[in-house]
Amino acid sequence: MINIGVIGYGYWGPNLVRNFSDIPGAQVTMVSDFKPELLAKVQTRYPKINLTTDCRDIFSDPKIDAVAIATPVSTHFNLALAALQAGKHVLVEKPMTVSSEQAMRLIDEAQKRNLVLMVDHTFVYTGAVRKMRDLVSTNALGDIYYYDSVRVNLGLFQHDVNVIWDLAVHDLSIMSYVLPSQPYAVSATGMSHVPGGPENIAYLTLFFEGNLMAHIHVNWLAPVKVRRTLIGGSQKMIVFDDLEPSEKLKIYDKGITLNGNTESLYQMLIGYRTGDMWAPHLDMTEALRTEGLHFINCIKTGDRPITDGEAGLQVVRILEAATQSMKKQGELIELNLAKVAA
Repeated sequence: MINIGVIGYGYWGPNLVRNFSDIPGAQVTMVSDFKPELLAKVQTRYPKINLTTDCRDIFSDPKIDAVAIATPVSTHFNLALAALQAGKHVLVEKPMTVSSEQAMRLIDEAQKRNLVLMVDHTFVYTGAVRKMRDLVSTNALGDIYYYDSVRVNLGLFQHDVNVIWDLAVHDLSIMSYVLPSQPYAVSATGMSHVPGGPENIAYLTLFFEGNLMAHIHVNWLAPVKVRRTLIGGSQKMIVFDDLEPSEKLKIYDKGITLNGNTESLYQMLIGYRTGDMWAPHLDMTEALRTEGLHFINCIKTGDRPITDGEAGLQVVRILEAATQSMKKQGELIELNLAKVAA
């Protein structure tokens, strides 16, 4: 039995406690939050779980094997480092840290102690995103031309991070998992409409080798909630709408064909291909349950998590570069996505 301590019972913590409480081979033994009123909610629903306002009680408990961290990103590094130094496996909410230096420090600590370090990139564990990866990896879409995403809503405004670190992090983790290569540069523009507040609207463009590019639009000031992603290939195209209740993923047999002399614009003829659309069957298991099962399995077997520290580091590096570009009004920033040496 893997005993888990959860730090933070605000927005995401209750979901972690609920899922780990239901996963075979795991149990939540302690929850920490500095707000007693939140701990009272835990007591009502899970009377057998120990409660504390001091997370150090989790680190010092020899019976706890792993720690799940669901706190503001500015606290992730210190909490995750303390957990690793206490010999605990760690699952940390996205984004992993506020800087790539902090992320590399955590990766080194986990490797040194032979502990599992996993980042809560939840979308990677959804049936829709896993199906997209299968389609891309089996070349069902042909050559990938673009990734285009809109992730907007009204709120929730964050105080410690801008909209890129809050919303774009989802698409960056999906792209890292699904696309066949990693970007080499990013350009970003954004704006804050709250005096003294972080940017609440932003546009990111990521550049890849070849003719693949990605564009992400994130916004806290939209009148409607939109969660839609398009992936275009030479053979087929995907529309992923996470707000669809059933057919979240649709695959279109649409595209173009080039006829004639491609060296001459005037002789080249573009034909449009329109075929069928179908919505594949998806695994509808809650993503967080799938993720939790994967975390527990990695602890037991020593396997490397899909969303390990390296995956978290890649996303943080892009977030850093995008923020830098945004401050320079869209200047192209080259990325360093080299892995940390084992």
